[in-house]
Amino acid sequence: MKKIELLAPAKNLETGMAAINYGADAIYIGAPKFGARSAAGNTLEDIAKLIQYAHQYWAKVFITMNTILYNHELKEAEELIHQLYKLGADALIVQDMAILEMNLPPIELHASTQTHNYDLDRIKFLEQAGFSRIILARELSLDQIKEIRKNTSIELEYFIHGALCVSLSGQCYFSHALGGRSANRGECSQACRMKYDLVDEDGKVLAKDKHLLSLKDLNLSGHLKEIVESGICSLKIEGRLKDSSYLKNVTSHYRQELDGIFEKKQEYKKASSGQVKPNFTPDPDRTFNRGFTSYFFTGRIPEIANFHTPKSMGKEIGKIVSIRKDHFIIDTKFEIHNGDGLCFFNRNKLLKGIQVNGVKGKQIFPNEMNMLVEGAILYRNNDHEFAKTLKKDHSIRRISVDLNLEFKENVLSLVATDEDGVLASAQLQQDFELARNTDMAIANLKKQLSKSGDSIYSINSIECMFSEAPFVQAKILNELRRRVLDTLSENRLAAFQPRKRKSLVSHPKYKSKKLNYMGNVVNCKAEEFYQKCGVEEIEKGFELQSDYSGKTIMTTRHCLRYEFGLCNKELNTNNKNNKPLYLVDNKNRYKLEFKCQRCEMKIIFE
Repeated sequence: MKKIELLAPAKNLETGMAAINYGADAIYIGAPKFGARSAAGNTLEDIAKLIQYAHQYWAKVFITMNTILYNHELKEAEELIHQLYKLGADALIVQDMAILEMNLPPIELHASTQTHNYDLDRIKFLEQAGFSRIILARELSLDQIKEIRKNTSIELEYFIHGALCVSLSGQCYFSHALGGRSANRGECSQACRMKYDLVDEDGKVLAKDKHLLSLKDLNLSGHLKEIVESGICSLKIEGRLKDSSYLKNVTSHYRQELDGIFEKKQEYKKASSGQVKPNFTPDPDRTFNRGFTSYFFTGRIPEIANFHTPKSMGKEIGKIVSIRKDHFIIDTKFEIHNGDGLCFFNRNKLLKGIQVNGVKGKQIFPNEMNMLVEGAILYRNNDHEFAKTLKKDHSIRRISVDLNLEFKENVLSLVATDEDGVLASAQLQQDFELARNTDMAIANLKKQLSKSGDSIYSINSIECMFSEAPFVQAKILNELRRRVLDTLSENRLAAFQPRKRKSLVSHPKYKSKKLNYMGNVVNCKAEEFYQKCGVEEIEKGFELQSDYSGKTIMTTRHCLRYEFGLCNKELNTNNKNNKPLYLVDNKNRYKLEFKCQRCEMKIIFE
């Protein structure tokens, strides 16, 4: 059976444990430094606790060190890698090729999506360089994934949910060009979520004050079976800045969806142990989202962006039917609660929000009335009751255990076998008094042993292997069960064997003798790596340059020509228009170039 991994993000120890509790097979979390979310670093102590907790379930913990490194940081980064390996980290997610030139412990290396894993040649190069896994670009379609799988043997990881970077990963320099905050250093200022005008070369305004680069969030819930069958081994949720409630909801949703697939296709199974039964019905629409898209998974589709707002809109719940003096009438099939946050677009297409102060049937009493628009579609971006439910829910993920109780010559032996076949045993010897009613005594023994308390185990079955039952005090039996389950936990940790990284076999030949600034080389070891791969001319990385004029600061498959009905592939031959277009903010103008053969748009710094 092929193991399929559900991979969830963790901002910190709390969110990491929540993701494990609600079904993640693996977690990715930031190291103390050098992670692509600079605001989500973690102490070594917390990382160690998370690793210990995850490994109980045979779940894995991957550490993100996926920024580019400057020369003065190389020694510190190498020391940190050794520390993380000693803690038991299962893999490192990295971007900088300098790490391949370090003296590394035998820890697996995963090529971050920041290494621009879009083209087959690039992916084959990284496989030959010694990576154990490739985190594929979000822009890849199902057909492209199948082609990559056909031509490689490396593990493939793919995003299935969460925020989308509009740029090809690792190829965005917009934030650094504007204010010196490099996305490749974990400091992205999210220039893509800002407002811009779209103008042509004559100054004609095609769009005014719109969030032209702000993508909706990814949701591939409806394509999981195709993804699993395509050869992806790890399905990844984005969100290392999200809170525990978000992780509970989204992780539970995908856990249940995948488990449903595995029930029907038994050649696949989950990659870790235990089951969780949350006390809520998961629904990604009811927590943070900007509206959803399948992006390019099925090919190019319209409206992958929301030009009107970069904010969370939540779930569509109905519309405003009529407006009264102090309330409005809503047409909805959902129950609305006091404290709910609702939002809608006004006549100027601006997102406006209200809070529900009172509800009487279909009558909604908001905190203010002057912004309301009759007929407006309503979204719930703060589901008050659902948020409370998520916060209060503390479901425990439990591993199934079968118990076997034997009694012979005044020795009471308890053997536990978990769902993975790991065994543990404990014995108790004393002068036991035989019970007068054997059947009743056995029933009482089973009842007492079935209580697993707040442990990570659930008792699936209990076998009593004796014809005469001893009378055992409840506290003695509880102690015996506790000892055997503690021993089982120790044995599970001992049985968990992290994989070792394969050796760096060689420095494979790079496809070109030249490497421009998009190779993101900002230190001597990365330069050394590419030189050993046959690259003769290496331009220093964007972050080391001072003149950005004429340079591409973003490459994206989000095409504004296509979104505004100007795509030359879609137009009749006589109507083709190759005139330049520009993005304009309150300070700068950026030229747009369209590479139609590759269906890409480039943003040029002028």
